[in-house]
Amino acid sequence: MPELTPQPRASLRELAQERRLPAHQPMDHVTLRWIESNRPANFDAAPSFPRPGQMLVPPASWFALPSLADTNHGVRHNARVSLIAVLLAEEYGLEGEDVAAVCAAGAVHDCRRRDDREDPGHGWRAATWFLRNSDAITGALDRQVSMAALYRAATAIALHDVPYERFTGPQRRAYRAAPHLVDVLKAADCLDRYRLPLRRWWPEVSRLRLALPDWLPAAAFALVVRSERAHLEGATQTLALVTARQMLTRSQ
Repeated sequence: MPELTPQPRASLRELAQERRLPAHQPMDHVTLRWIESNRPANFDAAPSFPRPGQMLVPPASWFALPSLADTNHGVRHNARVSLIAVLLAEEYGLEGEDVAAVCAAGAVHDCRRRDDREDPGHGWRAATWFLRNSDAITGALDRQVSMAALYRAATAIALHDVPYERFTGPQRRAYRAAPHLVDVLKAADCLDRYRLPLRRWWPEVSRLRLALPDWLPAAAFALVVRSERAHLEGATQTLALVTARQMLTRSQ
């Protein structure tokens, strides 16, 4: 009997076009090349971050499913959101403790997802997990954060996957207790959508309640491309992320 030749796995780009994306979606070379070639024309040709910014890279053990740690809502996405949230928080003058709290929120906001497609309620599940595991999270941050700030971060996590216009009465009240953290996390999560394989899923900034600094969208796009490329070329998740951040940080 002749040996069967393994068929190459279809790219996320192809699967998205055919409307058959799987529950777990690891990045691939074809999709990343498509992302690179569709860089928005109005982006700065030499994007950069004005400062390094704190980034928390979540360990795979923080995820509800080990298989999701290396997919489109896994370690790299959460770490990039962590970094972008910190840069935005600093840009808008949040206090030190809230900057640390939103850094942690970004790092875990999708850690309770079970599906890379639709997973309603994953923000609430992640917020619950965040508060139950706050000691491990602040230990990874290497700083103390008050419970008040952690509760504000948990609110941001719980609301990050709910559009503003769909907030219920209790959610609107929760938002009013932590509006800046919610707005920052939602914006940071939105800006990492350049990793997705269809342009209609890329950031729609008109839905945000923060005015973004001019330098940030192009830098967020470059962070996706550089960290994903490094990982596909064999770098560990942490090394891929740290190297991409270093490459994009302006010399001081």
